[in-house]
Amino acid sequence: MMIHAPRPRSLAAGAATVTVVLWASAFVSIRSAGAAYSPGALALGRLLAGALTLGVICLVRREGLPPRSAWRGIAISGVLWFGFYMVALNWGEQQVDAGTAALVVNIGPILVALLATRLLGDTMPPRLLAGMAVSFAGAVTVGLSMSGDGGSSVLGVVLCLLAAVGYASGVVAQKPALGRASVLQVTTFGCLVGAVVCLPFAGQLVSEAADAPASATLNMVYLGVFPTALAFTTWAYALARTTASRMGATTYAVPALVVLMSWLALGEVPGLLTLAGGALCLAGVAVSRSRRRAGRGAAREAVTAPEPEKASGSA
Repeated sequence: MMIHAPRPRSLAAGAATVTVVLWASAFVSIRSAGAAYSPGALALGRLLAGALTLGVICLVRREGLPPRSAWRGIAISGVLWFGFYMVALNWGEQQVDAGTAALVVNIGPILVALLATRLLGDTMPPRLLAGMAVSFAGAVTVGLSMSGDGGSSVLGVVLCLLAAVGYASGVVAQKPALGRASVLQVTTFGCLVGAVVCLPFAGQLVSEAADAPASATLNMVYLGVFPTALAFTTWAYALARTTASRMGATTYAVPALVVLMSWLALGEVPGLLTLAGGALCLAGVAVSRSRRRAGRGAAREAVTAPEPEKASGSA
């Protein structure tokens, strides 16, 4: 039995890594697609591509409909995270510079931790708190180093703040649904709900697609297939096997990867302050997840103990 214990953990860690890398790549693609598509049209096109991809996979795997008990969480996460978050973030990034957007949106993991503690009963161990504090300091450093052109507006800041609230609320709503339906069902139907919410932008999508360059449309499709369909599925897989607070802390690796990808793909050479902030983000994630090692000895004791008292640990 002890042989099988580490494997789900390593698979969940691998899934979280895939999610973080693909979500980081989304920021680079949004810059290209966002030049030709308005915020709502881009969100709808991305969600349609994601829903189509996930729908085909569901048909092949014969997943069927989620149970009724899971629909509340799926609907809330679909409206707030897949739908509202994407539109608000796309719109907000057109109103503020990238640094301000990164800084404001990165309060999301803190909100996830607070909501999960309050609504889901997640614990906040000292290592997780310390790791989040270090990562947030890194995100602030990255944001400040990328800001400074006076390109921020009150509307843009408010939109990024609302995006962070939508993301955090969606994550906390999604967690219970993953205990009642499969990962693929929760992701697919959440994406479908988000697409339905964004249907009012269908007219904009059609008219803008006719004039958009092929590169922008391909980036929109990429956003739907990989950072949405694949990354949201790997996220849900990992979230089902750990706490919402810990998963939220993991996303602090995104700013560091965005800096690296922008350097490699767009030729945007980061300054020393930006690199230092990225390093802090990664260090904080390492600290927040290092509790796993400390818990291994306790986990082994729990396996040999006659009374399994830690059944609600990391499902």
